[in-house]
Amino acid sequence: MSIKTIVIIVVTILLTAAFAQNTDKVPFSFLFANFYVSKLGMMATVAVVAFILGIMVGRPKKAKFDIEGYHDNIRKKEGPNTLSDEDRDYIS
Repeated sequence: MSIKTIVIIVVTILLTAAFAQNTDKVPFSFLFANFYVSKLGMMATVAVVAFILGIMVGRPKKAKFDIEGYHDNIRKKEGPNTLSDEDRDYIS
């Protein structure tokens, strides 16, 4: 087994133990509402929300590709006036 697999198994076991030990109900207040929620449900909800936010924040942004600018740059490089005077003298 690889190190990655072992770490995943250990983390899963630790999370399962933490969830199993925290099944009692606790008071929870949100805005003007007060209600009882199990610790297990609250921990799972926070974990899922944190995971989704982590994916949204961590993914790379899509780069906008300027196709017209790309073609303009190619045409400039292929044009006859791209050489300096020194380069033309060297080639001649």
